[in-house]
Amino acid sequence: MSSVIESIETLLVDLPTIRPHKLSMTTMACQTLVIVRLRDSDGIEGLGEGTTIGGLAYGPESPESIKRNIDAYLAPLLIGQPAGAVAALRARLDRHARGNAIAKSALETALLDAQGKRLGLPMAELLGGARHDHLPVLWTLASGDTARDIDEAFQRLEQRRHCDFKLKIGANAVDDDVRHVAAIKEALGERASVRVDVNQAWDESTAVRGIAALQAAGIDLIEQPIPAREHAGLVRLANRFEVPMLADEAVADARDGFALAAAGFNGAYALKIAKAGGPRGALALAQVAQAAGIGLYGGTLLEGTIGTAASLHAWATLPELAWGSEMFGPLLLRDDIVAEPLAYGEFGVELPKGPGLGIALDEDKLAHYVRR
Repeated sequence: MSSVIESIETLLVDLPTIRPHKLSMTTMACQTLVIVRLRDSDGIEGLGEGTTIGGLAYGPESPESIKRNIDAYLAPLLIGQPAGAVAALRARLDRHARGNAIAKSALETALLDAQGKRLGLPMAELLGGARHDHLPVLWTLASGDTARDIDEAFQRLEQRRHCDFKLKIGANAVDDDVRHVAAIKEALGERASVRVDVNQAWDESTAVRGIAALQAAGIDLIEQPIPAREHAGLVRLANRFEVPMLADEAVADARDGFALAAAGFNGAYALKIAKAGGPRGALALAQVAQAAGIGLYGGTLLEGTIGTAASLHAWATLPELAWGSEMFGPLLLRDDIVAEPLAYGEFGVELPKGPGLGIALDEDKLAHYVRR
């Protein structure tokens, strides 16, 4: 008899960050992970993670709503179903529940982790097979203090931890943000690539002024300068400037990616398993981008190790990440809930080995940080 899903447990886990992380919409001093533990009748457990930024500051799902909607609506759709039927189970979730991309991503990750353990295969093999075992990782400089950000960048370079840097801007006046970014780029020179993420904070006319100044300062990539739904404006900005635009919140899934490419967008897409509803949805968006000649970037919602590992297994199957990845979420956290941390070094991170995610929980650490 084939294995069936017996239970699904969700846990809220609050982990402090190593420093305040300043974005255009919030400043984070703690990250809340929603950890999923999916147990099958054959004794196999699959792990998943659903994570967002700043409660409801970033998007329509909060940690509390992710947990509640899994417990009340999504888990009952899976319990008692064949454990190995990952594609059919994802279709079942979409058929009966709208939206909830982050919650569905956590469940899909747990299903894939369990299936990988059952078959003795890494998750990447279930997604088409790994082409890479080491992926590049940039670091986000988000203290908001110019001198501190410069010191942090040089420290990461000397450690051979990161050689590309992203700056979170948009919370301050445009001229102030540009001065901050330009000073950091001038200090780093050609030693490092510097990009910015505006997190949708500008309108189009402000973006024109800001991007012109950032391009003149030598910035390499501009991420989501205007609101996600303003596709036409993003296309205009991409065609107006030489510095590429990176679409993030504007492209959640393959349908968004097709629409933006069809409208004439010529920049890059940020892939995120959370916004695409899971690793398989993110890879479908990647296929659209590749067909349209659009570059790819491996994005994060600042997941912990479980969510980061799931993303890495997906990104490892891609021919190329032209703009690298930002899978540094675990490094932003002061502690972890896994037995073995991810191996960061040489300006990137190693793909975890072993079946499924290749990640095991540290039960004592989990018990310490779980919200009661």
